[in-house]
Amino acid sequence: MNKSPNQNKKIKPPKFNVIFWIYIPLFAFLIYMVNFGYQGGDPQETEWYKVKDNMISQGDVEKITYVVNKDIAEVTIKKDSLKKYVNLFGGKEPKYSPQFVFYIKSDDALVEARESLPDEKRFEIKTENRIDYFGNIISWLIFPALIVLLWFFLIKRMSKGIGGGAGGGGIFNVGKSQAKVFDKDNNTKVTFKDVAGLEEAKVEVMEIVDFLKNPKKYTALGGKIPKGALLVGPPGTGKTLLAKAVAGEANVPFFSISGSDFVEMFVGVGASRVRDLFKQAKEKAPCIVFIDEIDAVGRARSKNGGFSSNDERENTLNQLLTEMDGFGTNSGVIVLAATNRADILDKALMRAGRFDRQINVDLPELKEREEIFKVHLSKLKLSPELQTDFLAKQTPGFSGADIANVCNEAALMAARKNKQFIEKQDFLDAIDRIVGGLEKKSKIISPQEKRTIAFHEAGHATVSWILPNANPLLKVTIIPRGKALGAAWYIPEERQLTTKEQMMEEMAATMGGRVAEELINGKISTGALSDLEKITKQAYAMVTYFGMSEKVGNVSFYDSQDSGYNFQKPYSEKTAELIDAEVKTLINSSHEMAHKILTEHFDGFNKLANLLLEREVVFQEDLVNIFGPRQGAEKQDENVAKDKETEPESLNKDE
Repeated sequence: MNKSPNQNKKIKPPKFNVIFWIYIPLFAFLIYMVNFGYQGGDPQETEWYKVKDNMISQGDVEKITYVVNKDIAEVTIKKDSLKKYVNLFGGKEPKYSPQFVFYIKSDDALVEARESLPDEKRFEIKTENRIDYFGNIISWLIFPALIVLLWFFLIKRMSKGIGGGAGGGGIFNVGKSQAKVFDKDNNTKVTFKDVAGLEEAKVEVMEIVDFLKNPKKYTALGGKIPKGALLVGPPGTGKTLLAKAVAGEANVPFFSISGSDFVEMFVGVGASRVRDLFKQAKEKAPCIVFIDEIDAVGRARSKNGGFSSNDERENTLNQLLTEMDGFGTNSGVIVLAATNRADILDKALMRAGRFDRQINVDLPELKEREEIFKVHLSKLKLSPELQTDFLAKQTPGFSGADIANVCNEAALMAARKNKQFIEKQDFLDAIDRIVGGLEKKSKIISPQEKRTIAFHEAGHATVSWILPNANPLLKVTIIPRGKALGAAWYIPEERQLTTKEQMMEEMAATMGGRVAEELINGKISTGALSDLEKITKQAYAMVTYFGMSEKVGNVSFYDSQDSGYNFQKPYSEKTAELIDAEVKTLINSSHEMAHKILTEHFDGFNKLANLLLEREVVFQEDLVNIFGPRQGAEKQDENVAKDKETEPESLNKDE
């Protein structure tokens, strides 16, 4: 006879539960009190005059017990007289005694009432002090019990997750690592297919994946697995996503933690969490430890120990340095870190043996932006006419996060207009909104102010179009956006090196708005604030950083290792005066250059400003119609033909 599957299973005896065996006697005690502690219920509350006039006068009272310490009197009715009062007890004779209770200050009235009755109707009077021992015990125990329960609750909350690995949040786990672990059980699978663009960075990290998959391939030749890699790049370029893709491709456990998670108010917590993190990583080796925003804990240590030092952060950094390259070996543990401020990291952290390689994750180029758009657009309902290469050309300088935001904003705009599909114009509006801010068409601007804004923006556009090395205009508007009263978008030329002449022409284009106001109104306004700020910073950089001043000389006061605590200028007061004078000279030269351009092309400049007043938005085609093709456009077209790209890779906004 075959046994059923249920018969084959061993029946486990129930676990002994202390709480369960505590509840049983308590429940039994309550049942006893309900059934035997008193016979059926509480006495009916009444008044003295009712007892006197109805019960005592008729001779129905057998006994009255006066409780001195509680100022109450309990009335017991004779058994043969209970039938008279069944209507007060739901039509049934009460089985308990006393039947009634009333409040009274003394027993004098009771004695007086009894003495007024004949002997056959007189009742018994008992006087007593009643102590509720059970109630007193409960009242005395309730406060300590609450304290004990509260204590156990706090202990449970504080020790939550103890022994459960990473992520414990209690006070006893304050020294535990807060890293999130992604492994085979809870891994959200991310591969290199999910990472659009970043081709050079993917090639670099591919080697790390190969190390983790085939370690013997490299160790057989005597090589060592790299300790770590540092991902460096602007925010939103996909550093964290790339690290997750590495873990997904290698199919190994992935510990993710932020640099700020090591920092706590308690001394020694950061170092303890670092130790715990690497302890867990060693147990699950081979694995990847990813520290996002490592600059929060890896900032360069101060040379002045008494000023602006943070012992706790430095202790955490020291522990991290020891774990990455100490006496212990972390075989199979690769540390990936990400930061957008690699310049402030400690030199000891950056050396070979800790972070063996530094991988730059730059802003995506045209083709990469097109790939990123394809990833995000795959989830959207698009118009058939929409082309991804057009969107990529309209978003120079955008990061992967910016492109994702553009796609989402376009979808929201299309939904706001009750469209069935997302169209080209929705994306253009989304780009304008992200770059320039929300349009404020309802903002009240006087006709004179609007005219000034139009000539201001026309001045920028004219100078930038005429000068061959300045950034050509893409679009200009006098519709207020964000905090700006007018905005212009330019297409900077893609170059790695910039000459002094090119920088001067860019400054002249920036100064064009201020010069336009001087020519038209004969006076200046506050509208050129951002322009003046920009050219001032650029002029100081030319003199103090790039050595583009003949009087100051070929010197640079730029310190790439500046810790931020040097309050003394690296030059004398005489040199400072010379720098200020040279900066003013450069700014004045850019002013004269812009004035000359606007004077020579005043008719076109005036026509462009009036067109702006009429249409509020002017495009590049309009400038071609007014001024003709831009100088240097032929050379640009040749580069476009070679690179198969029509637009550079950054976008600037002027206000």
